Amino acid sequence: MTEFYGYQRPNKQIGIRNHLLVIAPIDCSFEPAKKIAAQVDGAVAVTQYHGCGKDPVLVNNLVGTGLNPNVAAVLIIGLGCETLTGDILAEGIRPSGKPVEILVIQEEGGTIKTQEKAVRILQKWAQEIAEYKPEAFQMNKLTLAVECGGSDATSGLAANPAVGLACDRLIDEGGTVIFSEPQEMIGTQHILSRRAINKKVAEDIYIMIDRDEARLKSIGVDSRWMSAGNIDGGLTTIEEKSLGAIRKGGTRPIQGVLWNDWERFDRPTHQGLWLQDGTGWDVPSVTHMVAAGAQVVCFTSGQGSTTGHAIAPVIKITGNQATYMTMEDNMDINAGTILDGSESLNSVGNRIYDTIIKTANGKKTKAEALGYRDYIVFCRSRSAEHMLGHC
Repeated sequence: MTEFYGYQRPNKQIGIRNHLLVIAPIDCSFEPAKKIAAQVDGAVAVTQYHGCGKDPVLVNNLVGTGLNPNVAAVLIIGLGCETLTGDILAEGIRPSGKPVEILVIQEEGGTIKTQEKAVRILQKWAQEIAEYKPEAFQMNKLTLAVECGGSDATSGLAANPAVGLACDRLIDEGGTVIFSEPQEMIGTQHILSRRAINKKVAEDIYIMIDRDEARLKSIGVDSRWMSAGNIDGGLTTIEEKSLGAIRKGGTRPIQGVLWNDWERFDRPTHQGLWLQDGTGWDVPSVTHMVAAGAQVVCFTSGQGSTTGHAIAPVIKITGNQATYMTMEDNMDINAGTILDGSESLNSVGNRIYDTIIKTANGKKTKAEALGYRDYIVFCRSRSAEHMLGHC
């Protein structure tokens, strides 16, 4: 069995990074949070931009980010007058057993006093985690998220199928894979449902994708809509794009749909392949899969992407030779070798899998090396969902 080296948390989950996470529950306290995180190596600050109300979707995703095993400790920086308080987030994160502290700016006497206290807390944690020794674990402790953005014709022909092979290999070794973007599964319901492990999962797949198609129609967008970059890249229909997009999830049975709404925020309950009810927007889609527990991400892009993530390494793969040559600073793997005949699909799939293992063992992705820490929490309109009959 293949192994990787990681860090076991008090709740037995395994992280491949040791981030100190600084959460601003609302954007009002994000500027101080960023300045605090910038002063301590290994710290990173995140927030959400949907107001200060106690929205369950926002709570679940922020808590999920704090629970991710790549996070060693969590410092919450609140303002003091918000409804979405640090206590709410801490209540969800503390059961993991990792250190959690809360500072409230209005109670501490302003940002300067808060900053001084916060930096001391982070500095102490940084010294403690520096002594953590990585241990060997089997691949059944690893969860991979797969994403595509800026797709072109090469994505469905090369990059996505190669990532799919890596997913199959991880699952065969007992690992877990999550893939989202139901908007980019439109037209493939019948294909995906045939891979469901039971009738209930098959029905959920139809419900998830049909709802996303209904959302598009409700705002006057044709369900066949694609971004300008997709069209420029040679894709002609949403069905063509979807058939290529679902290839990145591999071929193994689908264990279930992970719902992400006001009633629930699902995480995989066992190993295998899972679909997530998310958004088609790249960064929040990655954010939600990481909040569901993914420690590492494979991101395919035919046109090229710079995307990283606040707490999870993002491996970027392109099936377009020209894109790799012009954006080599950002793209980690060239899968265009499949299309020029210099390398087989299996060879590239194995190369991606090897890169996943190396990344889990500490190798920095190009986005990590550049310090790109993308993070967006997506939240649907609850009133709109009610009018559509989805909640």
